Amino acid sequence: MPAQLHVDIISDVVCPWCAIGYAQLERAAAMIAGRAEVSVRWHPFELAPDTPKDGQRLADYSRERYGATPEQAIASRSRIIETGKTLGIDFAYSADSRIYNSFDAHRLLAWAGETGGQTALKQALFAAYFTAQRNIAEAEVLLDAVTAAGLDRDAAAAVLASGAHADQVRAEQAHWIDQNVTGVPAFIVNGTYMIPGAQDAETLTRVFERVLDRENAQ
Repeated sequence: MPAQLHVDIISDVVCPWCAIGYAQLERAAAMIAGRAEVSVRWHPFELAPDTPKDGQRLADYSRERYGATPEQAIASRSRIIETGKTLGIDFAYSADSRIYNSFDAHRLLAWAGETGGQTALKQALFAAYFTAQRNIAEAEVLLDAVTAAGLDRDAAAAVLASGAHADQVRAEQAHWIDQNVTGVPAFIVNGTYMIPGAQDAETLTRVFERVLDRENAQ
C-alpha cells in the first residue's frame, strides 16, 4: 500500500505562482505515484485584502506593493504567461488586467473543504480569474465557478449570503502568519516539512522522497 503524503497549500486565488505551483505539484504527485499518494488541503492567504470590489489595475498594484516599474510589471506578467504555457495554464493577462479581493472566494473554499470539492473549486476559480479574467469578488462569478466545479450552487449562494466561514478564514490566515508564512504559495508536507514558493516538479519529488525516507527511518 502506498505511503500517504498530505500537503497543506497556503495560497491565494489571485496568485499566479500558486496556480503554477499546484500544476507542478500535480506533476510531482504523478512522478511519485508508485511510492506515495498525495492528498491536498487548501488554506487562505490574501495578497490584496484591501482591494475594493471592482479591483485594482495589476500595474498599479505591482507599483504600490513591490515598487515595480511598468516595464518590470510587463516582464513579470510575460514570464508568468510563458511558464503557464508549459503547464497548460492560460494566463490571459493584458494591460487592463486587474487584481480583486478574494475573501469571499476563500469563504467558499472553506465550505468546499467540507464537501470534498475544494481542489475542483480552486481550479475553477483559477480559471475564472486567470483565463476568463473575471472579477472573483462578484457573487455571480463565484457561483459560476461553483457550478463549473460540480458543486451545489444554491448551497454556495447561501454561504455567500450568510457570511458563513468568515471567522474560519480569518483564523486560518492568522494561524499561518503566526507560522511565519509571509508569501505564497507555501506547501506544508505531513504537517512538518515546509516548501516555499512554486518549485518545479522534480524539486517537489525530491522533497517528497526525503520526507518519506525520514519518516520510514523513524
